[in-house]
Amino acid sequence: MEPLGIALLGCGTVGSGVARLLLTENERLSKRAGRPLRLRWVLVRDPSKPRGVALPSDIITTDFRTVLRDPQVMVVIELIGGLEPARHFILQSLEAGKDVITANKAVLAHYGDDIFETARRYGRTVAFEASVGGGIPIIAALAEELAANQILSIQAILNGTSNFILTQMQEEGVSYEAALAEAQRRGYAEADPTLDVSGADAAHKLAILSRLAFGPGPSVQEIFCRGIDQLQLADLRFAQELGYTIKLLAEAWLQDGQVALHVEPTLIHRLAPLAQVRGVYNAILVRGDVVGQTLYAGRGAGQMPTTSAILADLIDLAIGRAQLTFRTLRLWENHNRLPLRPPERIRSRFYLRITVEDRPGVIGEVATILGKHQVSISSVIQHEALDECEGEAVPVVIMTHTTNLSAFRLAVAQIDRLSCVAAPSIYYPVAD
Repeated sequence: MEPLGIALLGCGTVGSGVARLLLTENERLSKRAGRPLRLRWVLVRDPSKPRGVALPSDIITTDFRTVLRDPQVMVVIELIGGLEPARHFILQSLEAGKDVITANKAVLAHYGDDIFETARRYGRTVAFEASVGGGIPIIAALAEELAANQILSIQAILNGTSNFILTQMQEEGVSYEAALAEAQRRGYAEADPTLDVSGADAAHKLAILSRLAFGPGPSVQEIFCRGIDQLQLADLRFAQELGYTIKLLAEAWLQDGQVALHVEPTLIHRLAPLAQVRGVYNAILVRGDVVGQTLYAGRGAGQMPTTSAILADLIDLAIGRAQLTFRTLRLWENHNRLPLRPPERIRSRFYLRITVEDRPGVIGEVATILGKHQVSISSVIQHEALDECEGEAVPVVIMTHTTNLSAFRLAVAQIDRLSCVAAPSIYYPVAD
């Protein structure tokens, strides 16, 4: 059978893992693909840069046009990352009649409509299992294995860096800054960790999962997003006292023909499955109307888990399964776009920490405002102040019953205007 010619764009951490297996495990992979797999080109910026794989010099190129002009290249694996030139390279590859495999969640979240429409126009396939969850087969699960279901909701831990930091803070009792430094020391966090700790990386992934689960809906820019970079150790301790842990949770759910989406630190009961996910692991909890609840977990990033997903897509393309799935499911078609569910129609429980003066009547003032906005109090924590601290500002933690998000935000804004409140209030949703 004719060999499947492959071009690899980028040879960083993941790219070098893909190249190494294609070169050293070619016989095993080709057997599973049902045809020879041949790595024809590796596109890099600097050919002299040391890499984690010994590449034959005659397959290294710095010119993308070399890839486009090679008729034997049938599959392009894009591992550059970022928006540009990745978007341009993907579109050009599809227009040149080549199928594309990508791990680039950002480019899919922002430009998925254009990329998938281009693929359909030119009769090509886009495979993207590695874009969410590393080695966790969540894309195949949503697109294929759960196809009989109407997906009702997704709750997920989608960023291993943030989850490692939160695990360190929770279990070692260290500050955010110290936990971040440890993550960087171990290579889990970049020198500039903004994309991870701001929640943006998880939002990109949630946009992809939501599109697969519910169809066309809100854009990635519409996803409410708060990261862990402002999270304080005190809130992790109070949550633990209440029987919860805090995770950077990405949630999407379908209700009344509308989609609700958010990424933010969220209290999860300590016995819940997602609360058990530690370190750099990811987990995705999916609820379908037929199957009920299913959980997918594993390493969500890193060289070999991501390599595993990329090569699985490559084998599916070689066999022809990916093309059939792509044509049949018509992923990313842009019709019947579901609207974003507005805050006044979202209901949740909330954790609220208020820093107030330690004097009589303060709790009554706060409770009056909450009651005015129909926010019912479930429990209150106010630790006894030391005699020498009497009169100083103290934290009061309130857990609410299920309430309206919009009304709750209005109540918090009014509470923060009270003269007895010494600092802006902190609040997080509670996932029950």
